[in-house]
Amino acid sequence: MESKRSFSEEDFTCPVCCDVFKEPVLLSCGHSACSTCVHRYWDTKGCRECPLCRKRSATNPPINLALKNLSQTFLEFRGDPETLCDIHGEKLKLFCVNDRQAACLMCRDSSKHVQHCFIPVDEAASELKGVVMSAVNNLKMKMKSLQDVQFHCHQNINHIKQQAEYIRNQIKEAFKKLRQFLQKENRAMMTQLKKDEQQKTKNLESKIEQMNREIQSLSDTIKDIKKKIEFEDIKFLKSFERTLAKADYKDSDPNVASSEVIDVAMYVGNLQYRLWNKMQNIIKYTPVVLDPNTAHSQLILSADLTSVRDSDDDHEDKADKLRPPVLDTPGRFRSLCVLGSEGFTSGLHCWDVEVGNSTFWMLGVTTENVQRKEPNIFTRGAWGIGYDGEKLCARSPLGVYTPLTSPANAKVVRIRLDMDLGEVWFLDPASKAVIHMFSHQFTEKVFPFFHSMCSLSPLKIMPLRPFVVLEDIP
Repeated sequence: MESKRSFSEEDFTCPVCCDVFKEPVLLSCGHSACSTCVHRYWDTKGCRECPLCRKRSATNPPINLALKNLSQTFLEFRGDPETLCDIHGEKLKLFCVNDRQAACLMCRDSSKHVQHCFIPVDEAASELKGVVMSAVNNLKMKMKSLQDVQFHCHQNINHIKQQAEYIRNQIKEAFKKLRQFLQKENRAMMTQLKKDEQQKTKNLESKIEQMNREIQSLSDTIKDIKKKIEFEDIKFLKSFERTLAKADYKDSDPNVASSEVIDVAMYVGNLQYRLWNKMQNIIKYTPVVLDPNTAHSQLILSADLTSVRDSDDDHEDKADKLRPPVLDTPGRFRSLCVLGSEGFTSGLHCWDVEVGNSTFWMLGVTTENVQRKEPNIFTRGAWGIGYDGEKLCARSPLGVYTPLTSPANAKVVRIRLDMDLGEVWFLDPASKAVIHMFSHQFTEKVFPFFHSMCSLSPLKIMPLRPFVVLEDIP
């Protein structure tokens, strides 16, 4: 009996692309090739001829249906090599949970997999796809976090530019009065400010560029992982470990630090005092300079950062519209407070504050780590006295509310902070009377604080007379 002829892959291989026929067409000469291969060959040669024998062929050769069907049957019979076991050649139907790899029935019964747990490949693929999708979701969350920080970086860049513009205006105003003596200093400060602005902007832009690259990398990784998730089960399982390894994203540090904004007080605070040796007759020195980066957005600070008052939309003047730009940073208070720009860890420090006719104010000191987003700073580290329009009182972190007797017609309050002795004194400099005293051993840096809820009368830090050596407050 004549044996059946066995077909090989060569019988179904396109002579042009050397792959199994796809949509084979029958040429006039009797040869066949993939439709795509034939037309690509014709486009390249510029004439319609057989790629094998060069014989002219019809413009639109017909599909070789018999060969197409045989090729499809051959592909089905041959099967996908990736679905077969590399060791036994059997179809991969199981997944070894212990070794995390696909296996055939013979693998299951081999000594290599003794007492191993097996599940169907479709069940394993479904479960592990869920693991990969969870990793993808984590990547999406990380990308969203980076995008949020990037948005805040853009906000900070705009804020820095606004701060720089505000500082620039204040510097110009100061140098307007001193121009004939201070042109050199003017140029030096402008250069430093510009350098500071550019450096901080450059740092943030560099961070944005870094995050752009990370975001793009995450986006590409997500796309690549999603493509692999769409693979057939076996192909997916074989690439599962590598795919999951791609999803192991190591966080960079995308946070924006408070120090990345311009230190306004460094430029504006005590500006005239730093130039006293050129213009001593008109120089003023203020022992405490307010830090606008800590001020509640409703507060209005003077241009020289020595006074503060509450704003009043019904009585806003031109000066209010020129106040510095405000950005909600971690260091800004949610209550109507502002800190001095310099903190103290040791020594004796004094400053006088003119309260004038203010109807609601509080003055004192607070620790550097006070909770700035809480409505009441006294519960977390502040010592001070205040006036609510009717009575004077003292407050401290202990929650003690102590009524005080105000000296007659006292318009100025002197705060005397002795870090070494752990004492905070509140005095009336006119009568030398003691208003109140706190005793506390401070263990961290302490800052002056000011609280105002009056729009008509500001709290003003009084200047000292400048000398080569400052006159001590008695």
